[in-house]
Amino acid sequence: MDNALSLKHWGAPPKNGIGTVGKCVAVHCGWGRVLFGQTFDKSELLAHRLMEEETGERDLAIYVRDPHVILSMAPQTLFMDPSHSFRLNLRELPATAQPADSNMFTVRPAVAEDEGAINRIYTSRGMVSLKPGYLAELDNRQCVTVLVAQSARDDEILGVVMGIDHAVAFDDPEDGSSLWALAVDGQAAVPAVGIGLVTALAAHFRAAGRAFMDLSVLHDNAEAIKLYEKTGFERVPVYTVKKKNPINESLFIGPQRVENLNIYAKIIVDEARRRGIHVDIEDAAAGLFSLTLGGRSIACRESLSELTSAVAMSRCDDKALTHRLLAKANLKMPAQVTLRSRDDVRAFLARYDRIVIKPARGEQGQGVYVDLCSEDDAIAAFDEVRDLADHVIGEEFVNGRDLRIIVIGDEVAAAAVRRPPRITGDGLHSIQELIQRLSRRRAAATGGESRIPIDDETRRCLQAQGYGMNSVLADGVVLEVRKTANLHCGGTIHDVTDDLHPVLRDAALAARQALGIPVVGFDFMVPRVDGPDYRIIEANERPGLANHEPQPTAQKFVDFLFPETRKELVKSPASG
Repeated sequence: MDNALSLKHWGAPPKNGIGTVGKCVAVHCGWGRVLFGQTFDKSELLAHRLMEEETGERDLAIYVRDPHVILSMAPQTLFMDPSHSFRLNLRELPATAQPADSNMFTVRPAVAEDEGAINRIYTSRGMVSLKPGYLAELDNRQCVTVLVAQSARDDEILGVVMGIDHAVAFDDPEDGSSLWALAVDGQAAVPAVGIGLVTALAAHFRAAGRAFMDLSVLHDNAEAIKLYEKTGFERVPVYTVKKKNPINESLFIGPQRVENLNIYAKIIVDEARRRGIHVDIEDAAAGLFSLTLGGRSIACRESLSELTSAVAMSRCDDKALTHRLLAKANLKMPAQVTLRSRDDVRAFLARYDRIVIKPARGEQGQGVYVDLCSEDDAIAAFDEVRDLADHVIGEEFVNGRDLRIIVIGDEVAAAAVRRPPRITGDGLHSIQELIQRLSRRRAAATGGESRIPIDDETRRCLQAQGYGMNSVLADGVVLEVRKTANLHCGGTIHDVTDDLHPVLRDAALAARQALGIPVVGFDFMVPRVDGPDYRIIEANERPGLANHEPQPTAQKFVDFLFPETRKELVKSPASG
């Protein structure tokens, strides 16, 4: 939002980037404005400023003395935020306080180049992204501080937090400060990133001479509240008022029906409802629902719709058939055979040295054994899979990066590198304890969809690297605990859509045509995503559309089902 627009009734913004004329203070934080209620003499002025919120942003007024009066002025437009406020006394904060587990990550001021990574994290958490160029303008906003946590191992941005210095913003006589927009990458393998960011921001404001740091947290976020209280925050009677908008909808519409949809169905259902499409949940546990608009109804199971024919689905369901069809279309595939006996396993292993054994039918990485090198391991895996499936296949192991490409219609909707789950040692906890801790974080970040199994495949992976479940991993050592990168087994997903080589993009589109399927996810193995070399491993007729942020996969899926609801085709009231 342009500051000049936000201050059109109060003059141009001063150089420090805050909207202040007289005592009315509004600080823009990239995702919206924070209006400081104690600087407004009149309730009607504060209500008026709140209702000037720009589309796509999220403004809020905090430290509102008379919230009931503000709400009475626009009861259909404004609402009281159902959050609790907490305060940390910075003058009692130990001067030696350091971010937890700081050997695994560093906390530093954000720079303009971090904007893409920060927005990816915000988008994945359902938060509003920073407006383009906001970080580049931070030098002109001395009252705003943005910190990021950066992995000490690979320099990835793991989390972000924002703070406002009240003394700089409006000469606060109480010498206060506040914390905003804390978010941690749900796929971060490093623990305690959030508390590290909070601690670092508190230390920053303490060094600046501030007396306290406030924050708001939703009243039902018991886990976060427990963490803040443990850190030393105490509840304070501070109230926040916001404007009703689609971003805040869940906060003011009241208790919602519990549908228990998984995240793959939920993001599609939510997008459909935003467009006015009627949703009928047939079976929440199975992710079955129907979407209806204007007399036209389409049944779906997550991203699998009735627009996918039974024949097209069967082409993906059988991995051996998928392989034959794509090879026939001159697409690059690894060598593959049907394994009927242990002798077949021995012969295939002798030819390719490193193989993959898996059932011809299956999903979510179940029964898949990757990178088998020894005869004993390969035969043991074959015996396991043969007990699970009638048709067992052996496949040449292809080294490289595990790439998932989502194709919707004639468009590559998203591409992401999938990484196996990795733990980071601390010199204290056993590998099993570290796996369990990471598994809990992955489950929390994915609505329970991603967990790391402690099974024979995990044990085999550890043993191949010289470890066992009870081993204590040295401080800072990073260890992959599974070979497969499947999300359901704890893998993580990292967007690379903009880096995808045209050859890979064309191969995915050609493969979709060869299978005659409208929506599909392909698993590629590639040396690099910006290079032309590839092998297609398999196809998924019901690809998960969640966790591909910032790509709008659910939006593109609903666009495909109901093209008349596409944003660019829907006229606004102003356009007639």
